[in-house]
Amino acid sequence: MLGSVDVRDLTGQPGSSREEPLVGTLEGLATELARMPDDAIVRADLLLESVVEGILSGHVAGRWTLRCARCLVEFEQPFRIDIHELFVRHPDEDADVYPLGPEGQLDPDQMIRDAVGVEMPFSPLCRSDCQGLCATCGGNRNLGECPGHAELDQRFAVLADLFPDLPNLD
Repeated sequence: MLGSVDVRDLTGQPGSSREEPLVGTLEGLATELARMPDDAIVRADLLLESVVEGILSGHVAGRWTLRCARCLVEFEQPFRIDIHELFVRHPDEDADVYPLGPEGQLDPDQMIRDAVGVEMPFSPLCRSDCQGLCATCGGNRNLGECPGHAELDQRFAVLADLFPDLPNLD
């Protein structure tokens, strides 16, 4: 939780701005291969700029834990996401904006959760040349856990049954 920010000094003052650093956590934010650990610290440096419509914002940074889509090894990676969202007093239901509280409070938690959640990698890789897991034994080929297997080309499987004494038909 990052907490709310009092922006009464900015509302109704187009052109005025101030920076607002926030530090907190984003608990429970996860996908199948990416997650924000509950104790991971997230830093949001918001540039609160007053415009006629409402208040605009800045960027967020932190570290997330990822699981490689090929070898399933967990690793951490830093992130930095630019955020350009609008907070208004009376948002329309169809508008893509966030509400300002009735007493001039801006609550950035949902906006930051939305921004970070959308940017979480769909198919993260521990490294670009990750070899993944062996389809036969499940060994991590990056670590040399797979001894190597002679895989039979399935197109020749019938021939292997006809000639069991022949060497592999790869």
